[in-house]
Amino acid sequence: MREPVPVGVLISGRGSNLKALIDAEQDAYRIVLVASNVEEPPGLAHARDAGIATFARGHRGMAREAFDRLIDDELRAHGVRAVALAGYMRLLSPWFVDRWAGRMVNIHPSLLPRHKGLHTHEAALAAGDARHGCTVHLVTAALDDGPALAQAEVPVLPGDTPETLAARVLVEEHRLYPPTLAALVETL
Repeated sequence: MREPVPVGVLISGRGSNLKALIDAEQDAYRIVLVASNVEEPPGLAHARDAGIATFARGHRGMAREAFDRLIDDELRAHGVRAVALAGYMRLLSPWFVDRWAGRMVNIHPSLLPRHKGLHTHEAALAAGDARHGCTVHLVTAALDDGPALAQAEVPVLPGDTPETLAARVLVEEHRLYPPTLAALVETL
């Protein structure tokens, strides 16, 4: 039997997708580090509760690549072979993206290529979309532009607000991300 692939997860906030990845951890991957660009995001508690190493440091005042090199040093020190972005709200430097090319994924709350960037639920409602959802994609230098690995859809219902739509999409994010990450690491 193959050893699980060591994965690092990058977060900036509450860590609900991190929790889903931890709870669904499979034979394919093992989360060995959770790192953040925020000094004490709420999501780090999920890692600590699971006995996973953490690294958190605010990025303010640091050049993007300089900060990314700190994160990279931590990932490498923990033997990470793949990176999962789980609500990491900072653009990555081209250097970092190149370093982890083909081994870094993100979950985005829209059906890419529609509604890249922030405020996707508001954008879906404003566009009159009948369907909305989430996408797990490989990370490339262009924002939310890498190849999609998997998507999950939800209907946009009459009377939906950004909050009600976001809640339904989040359920699908938690369902979709763990098996997609597992499938990616099986190829490494």
